[in-house]
Parts: sequence; structure tokens; C-alpha cells
Amino acid sequence: MISEKLKKGKLLIAEPSIIGDLSFNRSVILLADHDKKGSVGFIINKPLKYTINDLIPDIKANLKIYNGGPVEQDNLYFIHNVPDLIPNSIEISNGIYWGGEYEKTKELINAGKIDKNNIRFFLGYTGWDEDQLETEMAESSWIIAQNNYQNKIIGKSSSQFWKKQIMELGGDYLIWINAPENPNYN
Repeated sequence: MISEKLKKGKLLIAEPSIIGDLSFNRSVILLADHDKKGSVGFIINKPLKYTINDLIPDIKANLKIYNGGPVEQDNLYFIHNVPDLIPNSIEISNGIYWGGEYEKTKELINAGKIDKNNIRFFLGYTGWDEDQLETEMAESSWIIAQNNYQNKIIGKSSSQFWKKQIMELGGDYLIWINAPENPNYN
């Protein structure tokens, strides 16, 4: 296991042993907040079949929507790397920000000043109550990793992102690189 400390801005990589959990199997989560009261994160590698224009017709862009997690999936959230353009954003770390003024964000997207390399939208989020994430860490459900991409993580491709993270871990994890997502297919 990687000996990183839990804190916002880190990546949580689902252990290969998480099988059958549709939300978390092969997930990579950006930890957006973590304190003694709990944690919040967004799954960054699970695109949905929707674009932002499908959900909000006023936004004239084809930005993908991602499954942020199983909590409040009827709400839309976003992270970005342009805090100078989007007022009232909350810094996560490494130049990554969460939320901000929605109307201004919509205006900037429609004007072409923000694109897929600057913003990512999520339906729902991943949340843990007090000590819940620590318990899952003790059960070896997650690997904590440094976000080496910093604010460029927003524009990274998602389809192979878990596999890439597992490759970077190396060692015993490499056996999982070519394993099917559903082990029954093996």
C-alpha cells in the first residue's frame, strides 16, 4: 500500500479487489475535501452518456458529464482550473478548484473561454462520514496517491485512467492491468 496521508487533492485509487460495486470498481477519485467530519470526492474516470448540453440546454457545449459518485446524483457539480475566471471557487489543491458562480461559468462556456481542459462536470459525488474513509483505508479498499497531474487532471482521458494509475503503482498491481473488469469473463 502507498504510504500517503489522506488529505484533499490526493487521488484515491480503487483496489483491484473492489469487484461488483458499480460506483467504485476501477474508480479513481479526486479527494475534494477531507477533515475530521468526513470526506468528499469526485470519481474522475467514469463518463456518463450525457453532455452538459443534454442536461442544461442553455449551455452550448458538448462537455462530458461524469458520474461523480452515488451521493446526490440529481445535483450537478464541477471542478475547474480557472479561478481567475470563475468567482467564489473553493481551492482543492494544485490549482484545482471546486464550484463557483454558475451563471458566470455558463456564460464563459458559451463564449468559448472554458473548454474540456478547464472544467469537468459531475452528477453526484462520493461522500464519507466521520472516520468512514479511514475505515475503508484500513480494509484496503483504496490506495492513496499523489495527484502528479495537478490541475491538468481535468483534461485527462478517463477510459484508461484507472489502468494507468495501477501501472504507475507497479509491483503486485501489474497483474491487474489486463484482467477483465468483470472476473467472470476471465
